[in-house]
Amino acid sequence: MKNIEKLIEPLNLIYYEYEKSSNSFILDRTYSNDHIFEELIKITYLLSKHNINFFVDEKKSLVLNAKDNVFSKIKRYISSFVENIRNSTLNIYVLNDKKVKWAKNLPVIKIETIKTEINFSKYDAIIFTSKNAILSLNSYNKSWKTKPIYAIAPQTAKVASNLGAKIKFVSKEKHGNEFADELVPLLKNKKVLYIRGSKVVSNLVNTLNTSGVLCDEAIVYQTVCVDIKKKIKLPKNSVIIFSSPSTIECFLKNALWDESYKAVSIGHTTKKYFPPNIIPYVSETTSLDSCVKKAIELSR
Repeated sequence: MKNIEKLIEPLNLIYYEYEKSSNSFILDRTYSNDHIFEELIKITYLLSKHNINFFVDEKKSLVLNAKDNVFSKIKRYISSFVENIRNSTLNIYVLNDKKVKWAKNLPVIKIETIKTEINFSKYDAIIFTSKNAILSLNSYNKSWKTKPIYAIAPQTAKVASNLGAKIKFVSKEKHGNEFADELVPLLKNKKVLYIRGSKVVSNLVNTLNTSGVLCDEAIVYQTVCVDIKKKIKLPKNSVIIFSSPSTIECFLKNALWDESYKAVSIGHTTKKYFPPNIIPYVSETTSLDSCVKKAIELSR
């Protein structure tokens, strides 16, 4: 079996994610645009070129090395049906309002836009490490879309792409400090702008500026805690997903931690902000979908 991860690296996929456990390319169906079809063509061409069997299922995801016969379809349907029933009973919580399959929403943070005047003509490229930065900026200034975008993860890149921006690079590492190291050779001697929130958890700007990249930064949003009147009390054995240091702060401000709870951190940087009594598991990639998959594993 060929190393699929190595084969697809040059494709820079953002709408399709390769899932090793199911040997499939899973489509993020929350988006619908021409770029998805372009990625599908890229993947099918690559697989055909390397003589890897596949079929496209009813959700436009690609299943590798499997025969698409009636028996296999019935087997997949039954497996999916059982999985849906089981996973829907799990107490998995996402601490924002984004809808993620099999997770319940418990918003403890909210995003407030900060309008900042920016002259984009001064810059060769823009860096984003958060979809909130993209959405906040786009709410009052559209001219950022004329610049090449360097994004920390597919989830961030998808938001920018869906708004009409040109994605130049998507990180392979998906964690803040490692992302900075990837950017250095790509942006050497260029003047770039990092669009961010009021709080940062990586040394991205310092790393770039000390490595031959001219990097400015602009704050376009802040994360604040939701004022919850009554203390949160979740069921025993709940799995709680923390997508930023702010979610840790705001959840613990509004809830008492029970020793039966399990925590999932969206990345290694966020992991550093947990108090000593909470040892989190880290998701495979920096996406909420990946966090939910990790939460399901922990619930078995």
